[in-house]
Amino acid sequence: MSHPLRCRCGTVQGRVAEPQRAMGRGVCYCRDCQAYAHFLGRAADVLDVQGGTDVVAIHPQHVVLTQGLDALTCISLSPRGLLRWYASCCRTPIGNTARNPKLAYVGLVHTCLEGAGVPIERSFGPVTLRLNAASATSAVNERSHGVFGSALRFIGTMLGARIGGSYKRSPFFDASSGMPVVAPHVLTKAEREQLSARP
Repeated sequence: MSHPLRCRCGTVQGRVAEPQRAMGRGVCYCRDCQAYAHFLGRAADVLDVQGGTDVVAIHPQHVVLTQGLDALTCISLSPRGLLRWYASCCRTPIGNTARNPKLAYVGLVHTCLEGAGVPIERSFGPVTLRLNAASATSAVNERSHGVFGSALRFIGTMLGARIGGSYKRSPFFDASSGMPVVAPHVLTKAEREQLSARP
């Protein structure tokens, strides 16, 4: 079983193989995720009413991009921040990765998992984690559950990828050099402050 992945306009397409291997599904309310959505001009599509972003964490080896690779690009909100990948054609967010490819995870943003009409819940289950709720735009009443299990899956995946070398299988990094397949654009401090100042 796999889950389709596509950008809003359909230029970037692919699939998530073995979605049952996801490390967890959560909503992140951090200011960086909010700033990223505003940078893309997609806040209305990406953020929920409390400013949260629905994200599925999975090993990058399970993400297969079959079309539109030339439209894949990324930014970073700061020199040491996450790499935030999106489709340049329609500015649909795809996912977030660490700068170090040996940290083998990608947080897939819900917007790239909804376009083909297959419910996220069917493939990845319900949201179980609520992260950085202190930065939400309004009170978050829902609570996290299954945190311990998600943490174990995350740690196990990281260790297994590091030891076995599967971290090299990623559509976001070159296997031989370990460099991002696209050079990230790092926002200036002024650009980031402008985004963070938005309501």
